[in-house]
Amino acid sequence: EVQLVESGGGLVQTGGSLRLSCAASTSTFDNYIIGWFRQAPGMEREGVSYINHFDGSTYYADSVKGRFTISRDNAKNTVYLQMDSLKPEDTAVYYCAATAFSITTMTTLEFGSWGQGTQVTVSS
Repeated sequence: EVQLVESGGGLVQTGGSLRLSCAASTSTFDNYIIGWFRQAPGMEREGVSYINHFDGSTYYADSVKGRFTISRDNAKNTVYLQMDSLKPEDTAVYYCAATAFSITTMTTLEFGSWGQGTQVTVSS
């Protein structure tokens, strides 16, 4: 199991930007698909984006397409989520997750390792 630590959350105004980081403690970082989920109060945890090292593919939820960008630095064992044009509805706890297996959909069941989460709050 890989250990994941998120950072970079905070309070930002509508239209602002934040960059989240997910640092992984593993010597085989490039074997993992890394994803970002978020959970707003009273809501289910939903998939936001993931990046697949094996084929270079990325996935974005429709709600964040064109505003969020995921990237990874294998030398630093870190995945980033650049969030631009933030909206109040982006307010949530953001979780980093990892899986060593191929996935077909982005659900919580597909990912076996999770970080503790970082709060993102977008004020209107």
